[in-house]
Amino acid sequence: MTVRTRIAPSPTGDPHVGTAYIALFNYCFARKHGGQFLLRIEDTDRERSTPESEAMILDALRWLGLQWDEGPQVGGSCAPYRQSERGEIYRAHVERLLESGHAFRCFCTAERLDALRREQRAAGESVLGYDGRCASLLRDDCERRAAAGEPYTVRMTVPRDEQIVVHDLLRGPVSFEAQSVDMQVLMKADGMPTYHLANVVDDHLMGITHVIRGEEWIPSLPKHVLLYRYFGWEPPRFCHLPLLRNPDKSKLSKRKNPTSILFYRRMGYLPEALVNYLGRMAWSLPSDEEKFSLGEMVEHFDLDRISLGGPVFDPEKLTWLNGRWIREDLDVAEYARRVQEWALNRDYLMAIAPLTQQRVERFSELPALTSFFFSGLLDPTPQSLVAGKLGPDEVRRILDAFIVKLDAIMDWHAEPILAAAREVANEVGVKFKELLKPVYVAVTGRPAGVPLFDAMAILGKDLCRARIRHAREVLGAAAAPGDGPGGLDQEVPPPGSS
Repeated sequence: MTVRTRIAPSPTGDPHVGTAYIALFNYCFARKHGGQFLLRIEDTDRERSTPESEAMILDALRWLGLQWDEGPQVGGSCAPYRQSERGEIYRAHVERLLESGHAFRCFCTAERLDALRREQRAAGESVLGYDGRCASLLRDDCERRAAAGEPYTVRMTVPRDEQIVVHDLLRGPVSFEAQSVDMQVLMKADGMPTYHLANVVDDHLMGITHVIRGEEWIPSLPKHVLLYRYFGWEPPRFCHLPLLRNPDKSKLSKRKNPTSILFYRRMGYLPEALVNYLGRMAWSLPSDEEKFSLGEMVEHFDLDRISLGGPVFDPEKLTWLNGRWIREDLDVAEYARRVQEWALNRDYLMAIAPLTQQRVERFSELPALTSFFFSGLLDPTPQSLVAGKLGPDEVRRILDAFIVKLDAIMDWHAEPILAAAREVANEVGVKFKELLKPVYVAVTGRPAGVPLFDAMAILGKDLCRARIRHAREVLGAAAAPGDGPGGLDQEVPPPGSS
């Protein structure tokens, strides 16, 4: 048997360190066993999926050295590798399930389903899910209603009196009571498959032998195993990795720490160091040496060395490890090359150049004007953030609201950022020009300079969000009684200084 693993990200935002973490373990397992590592794009969410996000994911994986053997831009015998291009395949498999009685058409409206959930919550039911109302409809009646154009979804049937047992390579037998499994929607009303159907069909047709993914998918196991049974297919081996966590043990979230691979790349981390750190999240070398290369990880890779304890993603530890890689593995020539690639690469300079050309008379003015493009978190003071007509409370509300608005932007360009800022000004009740001052200081560390929203588009979502969040922390949690417009009565110490 040839081992075949895959990573299947959704192109709905910046490439996430969690995606890289799962991709790394799939890559290492496949390479260790002389197998293939596939990349599949799960872009069935047509509203949120974008070609730009897909391109960033592919570029990030290549930057990390996790090159796939089959997938977009590479091809392969199982093409196409984008789920949006595999619609006919999914529809054919849904028809198979309808014919065999393992799926049924559901004509329930969204209003009825919402009311059902409210009733179940009010009754204190421990399991919320579909009640099977349409499961008993006669086939002829379903065909007639569908032919008449009545909207419907397709749901899977679920046995009621059965215990479903699945063997996980890390956890051993995992059991589920069938009555707790929802009659999952497999095909949406728009004809697009849900994750569960597309995932199972694609994994089988692409010959995936080992599904290595995050433990958040364990609740979906019984649905997937039932679908394999309904199709008459042998399921792959399952391995569910522990989730990455913040230092406080909460689930890794962009609201607490930057999670985009692009952020760490822009901050000047080496791909070798990031791969090394992600490998250390749930695995270790037999020697317990903390610093190792991707090649060393592949050479020694063994699922038995994976720890189920919640791995903590600590940016400070990553920074320490990155420093070791810079000092111990780069000679002076390679160090200079990497610095040039990071700071002076043509694409980055071409984005910055239009913002500066009309603002300088000598090239020597550029460092002061553009230094924030090459920095991490900045050091704004409370006084610099509230200078002007706004008081500390208003600035806090502006920064809080702006972080929320930035989180919701899918198309990261200057125009949506500008629109978000105007919305914040209206919601907080301040003039747009007044809003610009604290945001400009938070993002650039300066009171004026290059166009703000163009600069934010270049800096990237995670870095902008991190800087604004840091500025918000500098201002503290609440306004003091003596705070007034134009400044603070006394300087607020930086977080962690007490």
